[in-house]
Amino acid sequence: MGTRWQVAAMIGLTWAASLAWAQPPLRWAADAEGGAPYIFPDPDRPGHFVGFEVEIAEALAERLGRPLRFIQYSFDQLLPGVERGDFDVAMNGLEVTPDRLRKVRFTQPYYTYRLQLVGRAGETRFQSLDECTRVKGLVIGTLEDTAALRLLERLGIRAKIYTGQTEPYTDLALGRIDGVLLDLPIATYIARPRRELAFVGPPLEPGYYAIALHRDRADLAREVDAALAALKEDGTLQRILTKWHLWDDAQPKLLETIDYETEIAGQADVMAEAAAKFTFSRYFPELLSAAGVTVFLTFASFAVAVLIALPLALMRLYGPWPLRLFAILFIEFFRGIPVLLLLFFLYFFLPDLAAFLERLTGLPMDFLKLNPFVAAILGFGLNYAAYEAEIYRAGIAAIPVGQWEAAASLGLTRVQTFRRIILPQATRLILPPMTNDFVALFKDTSVVSVITIVELSKQYQMLAKSSFKYAEIGLATAALYLAMSVPLGLFSRWLEKVQAEKDKR
Repeated sequence: MGTRWQVAAMIGLTWAASLAWAQPPLRWAADAEGGAPYIFPDPDRPGHFVGFEVEIAEALAERLGRPLRFIQYSFDQLLPGVERGDFDVAMNGLEVTPDRLRKVRFTQPYYTYRLQLVGRAGETRFQSLDECTRVKGLVIGTLEDTAALRLLERLGIRAKIYTGQTEPYTDLALGRIDGVLLDLPIATYIARPRRELAFVGPPLEPGYYAIALHRDRADLAREVDAALAALKEDGTLQRILTKWHLWDDAQPKLLETIDYETEIAGQADVMAEAAAKFTFSRYFPELLSAAGVTVFLTFASFAVAVLIALPLALMRLYGPWPLRLFAILFIEFFRGIPVLLLLFFLYFFLPDLAAFLERLTGLPMDFLKLNPFVAAILGFGLNYAAYEAEIYRAGIAAIPVGQWEAAASLGLTRVQTFRRIILPQATRLILPPMTNDFVALFKDTSVVSVITIVELSKQYQMLAKSSFKYAEIGLATAALYLAMSVPLGLFSRWLEKVQAEKDKR
């Protein structure tokens, strides 16, 4: 009899489990690049993730009776992904703001965040964020499109924009900026363990993290809200936050039902007032200034590339085997690695290498601590030099050998032959692809935002998100890009025409 009951119970459990797994998976999107304590790779289990949001997502999926499927998604594209319906929910430290409420639906909050100012240990110029407004020339690092950035803009404090959470604290330790203002969980996990950094003043400006869903998913929002309420009532949410050292005196408010329209009504007024100020006369000069940065980076980087590329091409064509090998290795290496990785190496890794060498040798290594512009110019210069060297090599090699022989019969040296006969003819072949690369570099400079340079594309993103005038400012940005690149094409065709006329003569 007992055996029959055990078999029946096993069948019942199997049936219940099959029903649970028959439910569609809860597709949760987040960016694991964000780091601790939100979601980050588990060092003990390759391919798995840990973090307080991971545990909350797993607990919610269990309450909903649905398997959890994680989707890696770029942080700045999470909300557009929600609007497109690429996944069910987005949970990744998303702050509830008036502009976001107009685009997506938010659940009840699962965490009350506050902002924390961090400075270098022993900082005496300011002891709070308010005091920063009275110290001239301060630069405070933060992330784009965050409550921290909006607060700095409201207070009139100069902000330096970063795309990652660890980079601003690294720059702060190196003395490149004066402070960092980010959410308390980030400061707790990244800044507090570093002895050279210290919290400045108490946490301030509380707000909410909540789960974002498509506006049409009211049914799923009700289910997630009910599951969240259950996690709050049975203490699961508190246990998770306590485990990750995030439960503090601001969290009990989570047990209440939050009316976002009431809670952040003041934010809406402030943001609407700020957006109204972004008229053409206000934003276009900023776009123009950023376009100047793009032009400077492009011309300076391409000049470096050209200076390096021609010697490389000559080494590979005519040099002895050690020089040929060096040229091949240089070209394959810098052509084979992404320029983004190269920029990270030059700007963030070299200072760490400098500090290590200083400790090892006792000698100053300040020349390795590059500023953002030097790192950008060097990075693009090295990367594009590899491509230009191959273009020059192909153009020079395309000139018939008979040209060399004819010049030799006239008594010209090899240097004279190359300078007066081979290079002028090769230039006509080199010019079109070279100009094409030059135009491409104008657009490739947009990646320098990862090392805190605000060029034209980054300025567009910042202004558009602050004013909500995506189309208007986007058209102005596109016009500036065209104004920079189209004349280059015309200039290239003019040079080709001039060169062709010279060849006829």
